[in-house]
Amino acid sequence: MIRRRVVRVPASSANLGPGYDCMAAALALHLELEVEETGQFAVETDLPVPRGRENLCVRAFERLAAAEGFTFRVRSEIPLAGGLGSSAAAIVAGLMAADHLYELDADLLMHASQLEGHSDNVAAALEGGFVICADGGVTRFDPPTGLEVLAVVPQEGVRTRTARAALPAEVPIQDAVFNIAHGALLTLGLARGEWDLVGRGLADRLHEQRRAHLFPRSYELALRARELGALGATISGAGPTVLVWCFYEQTGAVVEALRPEIDGWATLLRTPLEVQGAYVEAL
Repeated sequence: MIRRRVVRVPASSANLGPGYDCMAAALALHLELEVEETGQFAVETDLPVPRGRENLCVRAFERLAAAEGFTFRVRSEIPLAGGLGSSAAAIVAGLMAADHLYELDADLLMHASQLEGHSDNVAAALEGGFVICADGGVTRFDPPTGLEVLAVVPQEGVRTRTARAALPAEVPIQDAVFNIAHGALLTLGLARGEWDLVGRGLADRLHEQRRAHLFPRSYELALRARELGALGATISGAGPTVLVWCFYEQTGAVVEALRPEIDGWATLLRTPLEVQGAYVEAL
């Protein structure tokens, strides 16, 4: 019997303003990985990604099992190098495919975090919903009813390595305190569904301004999100995508306000929050 698995993994937005490297949310854009035992190794995809063993899905798969004899078919709606967790989705897909094919019951979060270098994106991709990463574990909760997000995706991406290199090894204590306070406000607002707290809690002093030179248009747009009718906005992960946060009654008006602002340099995507984490489709 030919072995075959299809894994679907959501996109993710990390940091969420003040939650640098510890908070993230899953988004309803998906990567789909089909792994089939064909007797030969191959990577089939229309994406501009490697088609050999260096492919991230394959690298993740081979952390748990040999890829020899399997064909990997990769399809994805997630923009590359945009800060929407495309690498995390690929890693989770490869790991989950191997784990399911060989019934390994592996610690997928641990392996994914080691491959990605941090836990926030991979945790959201695995668990869905909102996640808070601490002490090597993950706390997950569902989005509050009525919260919607839009993604403004610039045409030019930013490499995560470049964005991380832009951050200093140390920050002023007042900036750290600011982020602790606003991370608490954001978490409380999300838990209670209180939009004023959510909007106030999106502010950051650790990473967004320090990376602004890499995506000046994105940063300026994020600062003006409230003027455009949104609750606020955050730079998604390493950028340059802007995640615009809305109460559902505001979303239509915010979409119309954003269109002229991004004309010629970015694409607007409606990206519902995804409560379903990565899963293997029934075959």
